[in-house]
Amino acid sequence: MAGFIATDHTATITFLGYVPRREGAEIEAEAVSEMPLTLGGFDKEFHAGVSRPSCSRVANIHPKGTEIRNSRQMSILSEEELAQIAAKMGLSHLDPLWLGASIVLKGIPDFSHLPPASRLRSGSGVTLVIDVENGPCNYPAKTLDKVHPGFGKAFKPAAMGLRGVTASVERGGSLRIGEELRLFVPDQRPWLG
Repeated sequence: MAGFIATDHTATITFLGYVPRREGAEIEAEAVSEMPLTLGGFDKEFHAGVSRPSCSRVANIHPKGTEIRNSRQMSILSEEELAQIAAKMGLSHLDPLWLGASIVLKGIPDFSHLPPASRLRSGSGVTLVIDVENGPCNYPAKTLDKVHPGFGKAFKPAAMGLRGVTASVERGGSLRIGEELRLFVPDQRPWLG
């Protein structure tokens, strides 16, 4: 029995990028038309690697700086949700470069709330594993303030629930702009806790 269900949902890659470094309190990506991926992610990306030091997002599980598996090699956003954030902020658009995006997809509804462990698979087999919703942070806010002075503080509340997901590479290969990814979700009922 397969552990994942192939859905009818597909998404088209509209943007590929990487954060080459993070200096200070800002974050900004550089665009690419093709992204070669290994199990460590995209080697030029600041967040790449098979492991990483734990951060504030997992502080209640691991002391800060503890080496853990890197489940956040990339940040994947939805073109539709970017438009919603921009509208809430009173901007005509949000450039994914300003948000440190790795991938922007178009076509999957309610993207930021995909079930953890879902997979996005390309026709060539490249497979990404969704970790969790990517909560909005202050790094993009500081970059936005440089581009649109005074708008940075509006980012975090506007992006709540719309900031996309973090992900890692399960099967390597190359992704290209215009390529389609199919969504697979875990074959399990929601947790009733």
